[in-house]
Amino acid sequence: MQAGPGAGLVGQVPASLPLSGASLPLSGAPAPLDLGRSAAAPARRPLAQWLLEGRGWRWLRPALDLITLGGAVMLTLRGPHAHGLSSTQLVPFALLPLLVIALFAIRGMYRQRIRTLILDGIVPVVGSVSIAVMAVAVAEVYLASGSLDSSVFVRAWVLSLTAVGMGRIGGVLAQRWARSGLVTGRPALIVGAGLIGAHVARRLETHPEYGLRPVGFLDDDPPPSVEVEGRRAPLLGRPADLAQVVERTDARHVILAFSSSSDSSLIPLVRRCDELGLEVSVVPRLFESLNDRMMYETLGGLPVLGLRTVAPKGWQFAVKHSFDRLVAALVLVILAPALLALAAAVRLSSPGPVLFRQRRVGRDGTVFDLLKFRSMRLDSDRPAPFVPQPGAAPGGVEGDDRRTPIGRLLRRSSLDELPQLINVLRGEMSLVGPRPERPEFVELFSTDVPRYRDRHRVKSGITGWAQVHGLRGSTSLADRVEWDNYYIGHFSLGLDLKILALTLAALFRAAE
Repeated sequence: MQAGPGAGLVGQVPASLPLSGASLPLSGAPAPLDLGRSAAAPARRPLAQWLLEGRGWRWLRPALDLITLGGAVMLTLRGPHAHGLSSTQLVPFALLPLLVIALFAIRGMYRQRIRTLILDGIVPVVGSVSIAVMAVAVAEVYLASGSLDSSVFVRAWVLSLTAVGMGRIGGVLAQRWARSGLVTGRPALIVGAGLIGAHVARRLETHPEYGLRPVGFLDDDPPPSVEVEGRRAPLLGRPADLAQVVERTDARHVILAFSSSSDSSLIPLVRRCDELGLEVSVVPRLFESLNDRMMYETLGGLPVLGLRTVAPKGWQFAVKHSFDRLVAALVLVILAPALLALAAAVRLSSPGPVLFRQRRVGRDGTVFDLLKFRSMRLDSDRPAPFVPQPGAAPGGVEGDDRRTPIGRLLRRSSLDELPQLINVLRGEMSLVGPRPERPEFVELFSTDVPRYRDRHRVKSGITGWAQVHGLRGSTSLADRVEWDNYYIGHFSLGLDLKILALTLAALFRAAE
């Protein structure tokens, strides 16, 4: 399904950049590339590349939709209330797949995107199929004078949604699997070899699911590598050398990321990319202030972007917090028997209280007691103070492993976090938001990590945008801050629901 605003690389540009490459983990990143060839990466398969990345992908998506919708129509017309339809009455149903595909095209669901997210396509798919089925129902009223049973249209709607949804999910998962396995991927050039260009390259290297493989940088005056730690891809030349570099590397995508070249010199570069058939993405200036609420306007022929920020203490967050408390109360009531059983298991596992309390920092620097089911033994000897690794957030098992058997299960399944629903009910936390940190670490990270304190504009959450992207435990602190500030800038109730859905999916995977 189609990715919504902010789902691709350019929409998720860093909200805060590390001062050095050490802030980002580089484990698993490919070795430096030589003119677009990576010795570590497996050879691409031409058929898979064409089908899932090239021109074949442009035809595969509408073909899948046509096939799945055609099957849905055939199943609809096999129902007991659809027998005996005249040829005139069959025409609107036969045109249903074409009408849905036309609506998908109008909504931009066949455009090439860096990354496609399944959840972002739910609303446009449901809307397009619903409009198409209603159009068929209106046509049948005029052709059959309303004699057709309404259950036929309900059947067509349900089957069409199910069929097209399964087809699109299958296509997205196939593309994601091929990209993650380095079976497919488009070579990409990055114009700008500074901090932001290196950050973009590291993001592409560590997340192959974006489908772009950085083969090198173009820059008129690149900073020395000692000033841009972690820059792995090679410098291949100047922007003026684009055509020759493209020929050598077979690049298919160009990302403009704050080059030392003047803006006026980049305009001919973009036109040259168009002549060479290259896709172009731009990391915009002031990206920290951009979100999906910005408005495109013009002053004559001059484009102007209107910036609209999110008010953490506005009405939208007031609705969010009311929703949080309502859901927390309902979940606590529904899970009461399970919570009592877990509490008993913790109490029997080792001496000590059922709940573990730890001071954490929430919105506007407010300190509160975060609640968890206790997962460790209470040893008499006080453990040594924990010191996090440079560039990594604290988390996971700190110091000696004192987890009890039930504690290991609770940690692995994240069931130890359930008492935080009480924090939500008290108004200290939210269901979704940046994870809270201990006061001593907040003071340390606030001085070392750019925009760290910006996370405290909103209430802390049980889960968050960073956590559903794998940033849990002792992972990159700079990445976590980036994702947290992205969530705040792009907040919506729809984004909260998406994060909750991704969290539930991750919990089910962990339980398997």
